[in-house]
Amino acid sequence: MNTVKQGMRRLGTFLGEVAVEFRRITWPARQELVESTVVVISFIVLLAVVVLACDRVIQLVLQLIHA
Repeated sequence: MNTVKQGMRRLGTFLGEVAVEFRRITWPARQELVESTVVVISFIVLLAVVVLACDRVIQLVLQLIHA
């Protein structure tokens, strides 16, 4: 029973620390969030194009080897 009390006390301490950290958070402004989202999506699209191009080049090389 004593371990249950200790566990509950530790949980309460942890949740209190989480609440303190949440008060420290500085949330981005809407414009900054939108700009960051556009950058991330643009990077993902660019990376997809690069991977597609590499895939096509490798596919072409393999076709030339096997032909």
